[in-house]
Amino acid sequence: MNLYKNISKIAAVTVFLYTLGACKSTKSITGGEVNSRLSAKNIINAHYSNQPKFKTLRGRVKIDYVNGDDSQGVNVSFRMEKDKVIWMSAPLGVVKVHITPNKVSFYNKLQNEYFDGDFSYLSDLLGTELDFEKVQNLLLGNAVLDLRKEKFNSEVYNGTYQLKPKKARQLFKILFQLEPKNFKIATQEISQPENARQLMAKYTYQDISGNVLPEDVKIIAEEAGDLTTIDLSFRNLELNKPMNFPYKVPKGYDKITLK
Repeated sequence: MNLYKNISKIAAVTVFLYTLGACKSTKSITGGEVNSRLSAKNIINAHYSNQPKFKTLRGRVKIDYVNGDDSQGVNVSFRMEKDKVIWMSAPLGVVKVHITPNKVSFYNKLQNEYFDGDFSYLSDLLGTELDFEKVQNLLLGNAVLDLRKEKFNSEVYNGTYQLKPKKARQLFKILFQLEPKNFKIATQEISQPENARQLMAKYTYQDISGNVLPEDVKIIAEEAGDLTTIDLSFRNLELNKPMNFPYKVPKGYDKITLK
C-alpha cells in the first residue's frame, strides 16, 4: 500500500493520533507507586489537575501504519493552536490536514482530491459523538470523555488505576487506565461490541520542562475483524512559538465522501 495514495482513509484516523512535546529537558517518565486507598473521585481529580498549559506547538511525528499485509512509515510536520486548529503536512505538502472546531478538511495532491466536512465520519468510526475538544483530549493524553460527568468504580490493575463506569452504557463500552506517577491516561478504550468496533490508545510519557506530555502512542483500531495499528513517535517539538497554518485546497480538485 502507498501511504500517500490511501491518505483519505488514514487521515481520518490519524487526526486522533497527534500529541505534543517540546525540545528542552526531555526525560521519559517511568515508575510511580499505586495507592489502593485512593477513591475514583480522587484519581479523576488528580487527572484533571495535571493538564498541560500552552498556546501553540509545532514539530514532527513519525507514523508507522499497519493493516493486514500493508505497512508504511512516514514523517509529517504538524502544528497546533490549542482549542483552535490542528494542522498536518506530509513532505513537500503532498497531503495537508486542517482541523478546526467547525470542520475536518484535507487534500491529496497525488489523487487531486479533497475532503471537507464535519466530525460525523470520525464519530461513526468511534461509535460516539466527537467534537474538536474530544479529539484534542486524545492528542494530549487526556480522557476523551469527561470523567467528571459520570460515576466510576476504580481498582488497581497491572500497576495502573483502572476506571470503569458504574452504570453500563447501552451502545458502547469505555475503560480508562491511568498511570500512577502523574495520573495521565495509560490506556483508553472505546468499543461497540454489537458492531465489532473497538479503538484503543496506549501512551507513554515524557517530562518536558516540567510538562507531562505523550512521547509515544500506539493506536489499535478494529472493525469487523479488520485490524489497523498506528504507532506514533514525537521528537524535536516546540511549544509557544509564532506560527501560521497555511491551507488552501487547489482549484480543480474532486471532493470526496468518506463512508
